[in-house]
Amino acid sequence: MNYNDIIGTIGVGLILIAYFLNIFSLIKKDGKFYFLLNILGASLACYASLLINYKPFIILEGTWAIVSIFGFFKVKRLKD
Repeated sequence: MNYNDIIGTIGVGLILIAYFLNIFSLIKKDGKFYFLLNILGASLACYASLLINYKPFIILEGTWAIVSIFGFFKVKRLKD
């Protein structure tokens, strides 16, 4: 397993962990932790996609990270 694979696996793993924790009601879908897992996971997966120059997933994961950032700040603003 090379560097790209490790980074991508960690990123996708974090996204999947967030999803499963949400599905089993272990974290809130509008909670900060959910968004942080998605931001970090999508950012790592986007970076791994950049390393292998795979544009469809650069777009997908980059968009996922940006949307999660907006969601995080929306939740943060509402709870503060």
